[in-house]
Amino acid sequence: MEGPMRISMRTDYALRALFTLVEHFGGGPIPIGELARRNDVPKRFLEHIMLDLKEKGVVESIAGKRGGYRLLRSPDRITMGEIVRHFDGYLAPLACVSITEYKPCSQQTTCRFRPIFLEASRSVTQLMDQTTLAGVLQRSQLSGCCQTDSAVVEGGFGDGI
Repeated sequence: MEGPMRISMRTDYALRALFTLVEHFGGGPIPIGELARRNDVPKRFLEHIMLDLKEKGVVESIAGKRGGYRLLRSPDRITMGEIVRHFDGYLAPLACVSITEYKPCSQQTTCRFRPIFLEASRSVTQLMDQTTLAGVLQRSQLSGCCQTDSAVVEGGFGDGI
């Protein structure tokens, strides 16, 4: 299924690199090669992503032998919604319920399921805009990050997840 809610590899890679920088916030810069290795991201692709994040004012680059990237802003001032929107556009499952990238469809006035997608979009948008990178890191440390969620694996949330 193609749709606007799918997160691109570009966003995935950006978030991976950002969370490495979040873990080292306040420390020295991390070289691009190290960021790429730690996050299993092609270096050439990551270079473009990091330049994009630099232009957005999320990271800064330090030149030289001991250079690399580090966060320009505090992780509690960067939201998941900001990063996802920057790379992928909008967070809504359908364009007809998007606030920032709204596009009407021919069935909008008679659609029976649009109100549900609108509610889902509002919930996702609120969660993503209220969740900072610092908050995600804190959650992952409390919950034992990267353990498989058995409900998702076992199909506990349906076939669409």
